[in-house]
Amino acid sequence: MTAPAHARRHTGDGAAAGLPPPVALPRRILKHPRLMHHNRLVALVWAANLAALWYGLADGDGIAAGTAAHAALGNLTLAVLIRQQYVINALFRLATRAPVHWPLRLRQALGKVYHFGGLHVGGATAGTAWFLALLPLLVTGGAPGDVLAVSAALAVLLTVMVVTALPGLRARRHDLFERVHRFGGWSVLLLFWVQTVLVIGDRGGSPAAAPEIWLLALVSVSVALPWLRLRRVPVTVDRPSPHVALARFDYGVTPFAGSSTAISRRPLLEWHSFANVPAPGRTGFRLTISRAGDWTGSFIDERPGHVWVKGITTAGVANIETLFARVVYVATGSGIGPCLPHLLARRVPARLVWATRTPHLTYGPDLVDEITAVQPDALIWDTTERGKPDLVSLAYRAYRDFGAEAVICISNKKTTWQVVHGLERRGIPAYGAIWDS
Repeated sequence: MTAPAHARRHTGDGAAAGLPPPVALPRRILKHPRLMHHNRLVALVWAANLAALWYGLADGDGIAAGTAAHAALGNLTLAVLIRQQYVINALFRLATRAPVHWPLRLRQALGKVYHFGGLHVGGATAGTAWFLALLPLLVTGGAPGDVLAVSAALAVLLTVMVVTALPGLRARRHDLFERVHRFGGWSVLLLFWVQTVLVIGDRGGSPAAAPEIWLLALVSVSVALPWLRLRRVPVTVDRPSPHVALARFDYGVTPFAGSSTAISRRPLLEWHSFANVPAPGRTGFRLTISRAGDWTGSFIDERPGHVWVKGITTAGVANIETLFARVVYVATGSGIGPCLPHLLARRVPARLVWATRTPHLTYGPDLVDEITAVQPDALIWDTTERGKPDLVSLAYRAYRDFGAEAVICISNKKTTWQVVHGLERRGIPAYGAIWDS
């Protein structure tokens, strides 16, 4: 089944729209993916740590074991807290408070708020490096055997967590990465408590007066909060096609548009986050789940009646839309899920470009009709009939014709990078997930 006429009439060949020339070389260099804001934040954290190291070495006495321990704990605290759901939502609220009459260049930079994961990576890697440097200081400083044993175990666990988080290994063995970070992270926190209590006892200090105790308490509360909200909830699963499931929830929570919810069928082993799709004026929400692996495949095939949820709904990339007067959404396949709540909420004038295979057959006529009802001028590109589109050209044409200030792309990693980088190198503000978590 093809797209309705009112959507089809806007589906001309996007390649016919000439793209603007790339910006000057210095700006293009800054827009290279390797210099994205996420990586700049990693570099910033490391620069701060190297400056602290240089300052500590400047007097010629070297770094004390206590200083290295505090630096390690401080960095690891940053790594944990910046991933806390309340902190993430606060960062988005703060960044998106800028009014649309502010200079576009400033709003464009604020839109990169979702790159905050660079602080997590920087803090985790720098904290691990400080802890590895701490071990020989403890040995040469004559630390007690129990402190050395706990510290060695911590060093091993931290190293394993960093290694399994390397992008290549994480992509190939994501289940391993997730379990190592969950159980390894809990073990690291427990061992930090043991080490801290042992060190404080060895030096004869008061635990209440030790800053390490308060940092560990803060980290422990941050880690525990999502699990304190763990609950098993009913779900109704519609399957318009073997490729997609529409999961409907109504258990007393109506999340805000642009948020995501983590669900699981085995809460200690694996969690998967999906964009919430609340309907204006109705309670509850939906999740659009596409077949993209063993977990999603079994969910679609088995259609469970209950799943586990934890934590709070968390802001996603597309929440930055309010920074701009007009935006273009570019989605492929089930990427329509994260776009749909924003289109339904109509907080910002938007234009949709959606490339997907047989949309009516894959997602069901009701969902497609819901989309075209709020986006009568949507460009819906049926890839089964028309082949793979040039999404950079389609996005640029929509951006130009609609008078938009930014493009938000929700797709797979390869396509997102192509669209975002393809537009940014031409001076067009563009945003999309960076797969840093």
